[in-house]
Formats: sequence, structure tokens, C-alpha cells
Amino acid sequence: MLSPIAYTLASILVAMVAFIGLRFLTAPRPAAAGYGVPAKQDGDDAYLTIKGLRDLTFGVLGAALLAFSSPQAAALYMLVVAIAPLGDTLIVLRHGGTKAVAFGIHFATAIAVLISAALLFAI
Repeated sequence: MLSPIAYTLASILVAMVAFIGLRFLTAPRPAAAGYGVPAKQDGDDAYLTIKGLRDLTFGVLGAALLAFSSPQAAALYMLVVAIAPLGDTLIVLRHGGTKAVAFGIHFATAIAVLISAALLFAI
């Protein structure tokens, strides 16, 4: 019973992060606003592209691990990748974003990723 829950949660999370990456690549300014720190009009778009590529890569790698490796390898990936939303929480707080976005989106995501790791480790 735990296996379908673990894999479903992990699959949703990796799909979401891949979607966020694609959004940063295709609509960078709206994606940045949703992230919690709007991009400046005269800012360097390269950083938004980097964010998009990072997230898309995390999503694709996570999907590959879920499809082709052991639950423990996928769990370890989830454990390590939780660093990104924890860091995003701090970035939003340090750069004028709201606490609601920092904790309601980024920190909550980190918790969901850590729960996913725990479930995958338990299989």
C-alpha cells in the first residue's frame, strides 16, 4: 500500500518541478513573480533561464530515477533535492518576498519533498 502512495507523491513532485522549469524557460517574468521575487524589467534574463534549466533538469532526473532505479536511490535524490526549496525559502525572505510565499510555497514544497523521501525510504 505504501509503494503507490510514495511513487505517486514523488511523481507529482518531479512533474511539478519540471513544469516550473518549463515555465521559467517560456514565460520567465510571470514565473519569477510566482516564485515570490519579481524580476526587474532591466534585469539579466540569463538568471531566469538558469533557474528554468535547473528546475527542468531536477524534474527530468527525478523522473528517470523513479522509472529506472530503486526506491532508495529515488529517496536519496529527493532528500538531496530538498535543499533547493529550502534555499528558495531563504532567497524569497532575503529579497523582499512575502513570508506567505516563502513558507506557503517553498518551505511547504521542501516538507513535501522530505515526506516523499521518507515514504520512498520506507518501501
